Amino acid sequence: MTRPSKLSDETVAERLATLPGWTHHDGKLVREFRFKDFSAAFAFMTRAAMRAEQLDHHPDWFNVYNRVKVQLSTHDAAGVTDFDFLLAESMNSFAAADGPQ
Repeated sequence: MTRPSKLSDETVAERLATLPGWTHHDGKLVREFRFKDFSAAFAFMTRAAMRAEQLDHHPDWFNVYNRVKVQLSTHDAAGVTDFDFLLAESMNSFAAADGPQ
């Protein structure tokens, strides 16, 4: 799979307008998801991990009980790329299925 190029800050801002819950901070897409319990959070992380493997693009994330904090950037592009948006969109979809709080 061809690795994408870094997106401009303007492009990132435009695309964020259609990506609920995410912000752009320190060159990364950032979001915190909250679920009803640990099992729901873990189910979300499992779905997200499978999608990350498909993309060969892996998140920086942190989980405590029902919260999953995510930061997405493409390290080899030194910023946000299309891969980050693809994974963020998938995560939003999975979170909706797992019932975020």
